[in-house]
Amino acid sequence: MVKKKRNLGKIKGFSMQFLPYSEVRDLDSSQRIRKILNIILGNNILILQGRLEFGEETRLIEDTMAMIGHVRDFKGIELAVISGNNNAGLFGNFRKNIVNAIAGGDIGALTIIGPASIVKEIKRNPRKIELLLKR
Repeated sequence: MVKKKRNLGKIKGFSMQFLPYSEVRDLDSSQRIRKILNIILGNNILILQGRLEFGEETRLIEDTMAMIGHVRDFKGIELAVISGNNNAGLFGNFRKNIVNAIAGGDIGALTIIGPASIVKEIKRNPRKIELLLKR
């Protein structure tokens, strides 16, 4: 019996980088976005502890849209935020808000950001995250 070889295709080189919230906590919004973009432009998939503020997320998307066509081989980003248990009840939500206020941000979440040239799609549901890569 001859084994059939599966052709899975080749994926361009990339790496994943974890960025703890402590490394971006003291940065202002523009510095935080610049740090994230530098990681993404290096063909890295970024896993950020916590989440960006709504205005920062909007500005990140605006900046990447402006870069399309001006930066060689840059096609934008894929971004997803995964939060913890949102059904914690009144006391659980109060405790979460106190911890977030002390920490200076929502560190109970994960933000995944990747270059659109590598990441095809990020699917999320309560039990798993699917990171679909381009070939």
